[in-house]
Amino acid sequence: MSEELKPNEGKNGIIEVDGVKYQRLPIKTHLITDKDNILDVAEQYGKDNLSQPGDILFISEKCVACTQRRAIPMEDIHPRKLAVKLSNHVTKTPHGIGLGMPETMEMALREVGTLRILFAAAISVIGKKIFRKKGWFYSVAGYRARSIDGPCHNTIPPYNHYVVLGPLKPDKVAAQIKERIGYDALIVDINDLEGQILGASSKKLSKKLYARVLKDNPLGQDDQQTPMGVIRVVE
Repeated sequence: MSEELKPNEGKNGIIEVDGVKYQRLPIKTHLITDKDNILDVAEQYGKDNLSQPGDILFISEKCVACTQRRAIPMEDIHPRKLAVKLSNHVTKTPHGIGLGMPETMEMALREVGTLRILFAAAISVIGKKIFRKKGWFYSVAGYRARSIDGPCHNTIPPYNHYVVLGPLKPDKVAAQIKERIGYDALIVDINDLEGQILGASSKKLSKKLYARVLKDNPLGQDDQQTPMGVIRVVE
């Protein structure tokens, strides 16, 4: 049954992009785990809140990944020396640990491959020292490295003791959600610094556009427990 949706505290409900106003309404859920099926979760919480033509359900990549058993307990990860060394050179921010700890870097090495991570690290050094530009590491390493999340001060238990990998086949998952609920869906990776759309249920959905629509992270970064929401054009 649908409930009245409203923006999370401290977040704007409406954003204007290219002259169009979009409403972003977060949806509170139970704590999603590997016991859940993401299609069932999308139907349970999203379907009744999608009521207007053009509505889009967006779901955090972490929510999807957890249902795919992509959340790994910290104690099960044993970082190699290379992971420890590389993680020491990652810029750490208050908005997420990223690959700035040995356990997350170790998982990046496993997910992406050692050679690619080393190449990305070398390109990053060139970008920073010669061109004074950041962000080249993840451009080379790819979304699987970028999407790895480690525990930080605002992580909801039990995931404050887990490393969560990026979701598998996000475009396919988004398409399956659309088939189940009858509305388009996006799988998103957003935080308080940046964001990208990992999966879209249709090629007609512009990932670049919706990354801008969600760039201020309307889902929040703390304990809101709102891993999904509705995007709605405001007439």
